[in-house]
Amino acid sequence: MFRTTASLRTAITGAALVVAALSGPQAVAADKPELRIADNASPSARAFAGENTAAVSAAATVCGSGYAFRNAVALPSATNRLGTLFVYEKGSSGCAIMDNNTSGAKYMYLKICKVGGTSCDTDSGNFSSYAGPVYVNSFACAPVTAKMGTSSSSLYFTYTSERLFPCG
Repeated sequence: MFRTTASLRTAITGAALVVAALSGPQAVAADKPELRIADNASPSARAFAGENTAAVSAAATVCGSGYAFRNAVALPSATNRLGTLFVYEKGSSGCAIMDNNTSGAKYMYLKICKVGGTSCDTDSGNFSSYAGPVYVNSFACAPVTAKMGTSSSSLYFTYTSERLFPCG
């Protein structure tokens, strides 16, 4: 009985090693998603993506497959970045994510709407990683609002933009 148990353990261990070896390249490829940049991304967005490739790629995977990086905004400013608003596009659909660049959970609020403030998608709460993703299915001139603070009544910043996505 002891030999049978030992043989079974050896066989299972060997099988596990074979499975790990065969699945290794796929796992490595999944850990390093391809960075896609939108054709109409600005030169400053392209420079940001080049300097922050890992963060831009990781945020893109949150939106889902097929999204291309469009823009990033350091919030409240480039010299005092507490959050980063990432914007992605796929066809006429848009996706936004706000990354928490602080230590610990913070109150975060992220909203994106169709032009005119209709059909809004919102995510809010206390997050240690990011708020979102939030989506809009027709992103031309889609207004975006992003907030972060210790609570909804004690904010570090409130950011709004009517032009994060292209108009027209």
